[in-house]
Amino acid sequence: MAHPDSISDATLRAVEARLIMQATETDDAERIIAAFCEDLVAAGFPLWRLSLAVPVIDPLFRGVSLAWRRGQGMALFPTVHGPEGEDSFIRSPVGWLMAQDRTTVHWRLDRPETYPDLPLLAELRQAGVTDYQLHLAALAPGTAMEGVGISFATDRADGFAEPERTALAELVPLLALVTAKLSLSHTMREMLGTYLGPATGARVLAGEMRRGQSTVVHAAILLADLRGFTAVADRDDPLKVVGWLDEHFDALGEPVQRRGGEISKFLGDGFLAVFPVAEPDALACPACAGALDAAREALERNATLNASRRRQGLPALEADIVLHYGRVVSGNVGTDRRLDFTVIGRAVNEASRIERLCDALERPLLLSDAFARRCDAPLVPVGEFALRGVGRAQRIWGLAVPKDRSGRASRCEPAQASDTAAREIGA
Repeated sequence: MAHPDSISDATLRAVEARLIMQATETDDAERIIAAFCEDLVAAGFPLWRLSLAVPVIDPLFRGVSLAWRRGQGMALFPTVHGPEGEDSFIRSPVGWLMAQDRTTVHWRLDRPETYPDLPLLAELRQAGVTDYQLHLAALAPGTAMEGVGISFATDRADGFAEPERTALAELVPLLALVTAKLSLSHTMREMLGTYLGPATGARVLAGEMRRGQSTVVHAAILLADLRGFTAVADRDDPLKVVGWLDEHFDALGEPVQRRGGEISKFLGDGFLAVFPVAEPDALACPACAGALDAAREALERNATLNASRRRQGLPALEADIVLHYGRVVSGNVGTDRRLDFTVIGRAVNEASRIERLCDALERPLLLSDAFARRCDAPLVPVGEFALRGVGRAQRIWGLAVPKDRSGRASRCEPAQASDTAAREIGA
């Protein structure tokens, strides 16, 4: 590609205008950046690679790089939290530049003595890159998204011409502004999804955030609780206990989310999840089937975790799960400036009362009569119980447990409810 004597202002303004228009119309970062790079190539720039490296507010990743390569399109490279991610950052061009307290650098990669020994630069040189320039631009102060690293690379034999380097530098402020907009949009979605769940987070982003703004929905309800947590918390190191609790939540919660449930709230040593029901009048209920499958797998995963804990001499926490079905109110509750987006209602209260039967009945999984009617799994009745605050006795069910070779049922399948369990269950 021949060197342009200069990059016209009209060319740059046209590229900028298209970037602004696309960033205004969509939050699709890959589409926006790919189109921008293609515009630069069409304008005569010998661009081989462009990368945006930005910190993110995310429970899994500390940062992400969005990189475009000519002929390959877009690729996403996340950097994890922890020592591995820290080491990757330190050995990156952005980390090197920040350590030097500089905001821009230009390296000729076809001259090894002119650039530092960094893995990415060695990789680019091996791929044929001759010229690499990097800019740091500040973003919003007071947040983890403190800035963005913007790099341009070419494989042209004699690198970028001076007018091209100047023109690319002039595009940096606009690219930084677009990156800030895209990062904020991503952060809002991720933060709301992390703290509220993806479906509920989407409702809040759509504007559903006024106090009292709620919706009545039919749902399968899954209530999980860890037995013995208070005793463990009283005697062990608090930080270790929190780590153990997170491991149990991973074991119990992952099947729930994978099968369409959303964890509405954590309740200290347990959580409440809902599986919205699309057709309340249909007895064939995919949401209930998903909730039951999730409950079974969650208990299996928790048992596997406990076995591993015991082998290490660590405390184990058994789990109880209740499945219920009913109407719940999903929406905003709280003060005028501090809200909780949650689910409340009689069905939630009933699930909580039923959970207290698990220990007395020696069953880690109980199903309400309302749930059982919409469930085609083999079930056995375990009794009728008066639950405090509930007007009538509730029939409770358990999974039918296969008998062993001697013909005896397991301890989780009592023939009838004990006298103690049959009495009214308190709060």
